[in-house]
Amino acid sequence: MTIKATLLPALAASSFLAASIAMADDGLENYRQRFEALPYLPPIPANNSLTAEKVELGNMLFFEPRISSSGVISCATCHNPALGWADRIPRAVGHDGQVGERNTPTVLNSGFLGSQFWDGREPDLEGQALGPIEAPVEMAMDLEMALERLVGFELYQEKFSAAYPDQEEPITDDNLAHALATFQRTLNTPNSPFDRYLYGDLEAINQQAKDGMVAFVDSGCIACHRGPALTDSQFHAIQVPGSTDLGRYVVTEEESDKYRFRTPTLRNVAVTYPYMNNGATETLEEAVAIMGQEMLGREFDDDTISDITAFLHTLTGEMPDFDVPALP
Repeated sequence: MTIKATLLPALAASSFLAASIAMADDGLENYRQRFEALPYLPPIPANNSLTAEKVELGNMLFFEPRISSSGVISCATCHNPALGWADRIPRAVGHDGQVGERNTPTVLNSGFLGSQFWDGREPDLEGQALGPIEAPVEMAMDLEMALERLVGFELYQEKFSAAYPDQEEPITDDNLAHALATFQRTLNTPNSPFDRYLYGDLEAINQQAKDGMVAFVDSGCIACHRGPALTDSQFHAIQVPGSTDLGRYVVTEEESDKYRFRTPTLRNVAVTYPYMNNGATETLEEAVAIMGQEMLGREFDDDTISDITAFLHTLTGEMPDFDVPALP
């Protein structure tokens, strides 16, 4: 993957948008204006510039199992590219077969989120990156030992030096986190059928999906699922069937935060099942019905559920172009 390869499609999309925005209308312009197309890249933090060298290093580290204590679990174990960069099981299985408490969120478009993890305990990808490595239920690895393992490979010494050329000893925990975060910021899925519809291609989605978009707005779903990633990145209380998870309360210990979870992105939601924080909701139709009941106080009829589900299917974008790395 190259930076040029990432940016050129963005420029092309911008040109297409400018050329097509004045196309014929289907009578739904007021609804389309409530949404934002997904950019090709999220905001890049000033303290972690996006370079080709960091992307390449982060790609290697994402697939590197030797930064886990068992030597067999990598970030890609639970964030599998073939499974929507998630794992499609209710709750993640980590070190020594332990089962986590929550469903694995996809890393796709995670750079657009205002916080990370279901409970928002980290503000950004840099803060998130090292958590799973050290978590006893996930990779269960002492961070210093992980760095020692990386130092033992000449190729990693070369790649860290290339990514951080001004540092004499670049294999550090901060650089490990920054490289992983940089790679994850390239894992975006623009140009979905719905994005093309927003750009002006009125035939990009069918009438049922358009009806679903209207229902999505009129029912109030868009109050929380908005912006380019279709999430407000805020925390909302929901009693998911079968879940006793206290949510953000675990982080803040504020009574008002009990059962509050960060609004998940709806981008690629059709391929990142199962759903909810406990992964107990198997189908998108079931998830739509539950959210109508729990968050909106509405009992959606079957036609409305089908229409909204059809709309959600149009949010599956182009999967990232990446190389499975050759590890040392």
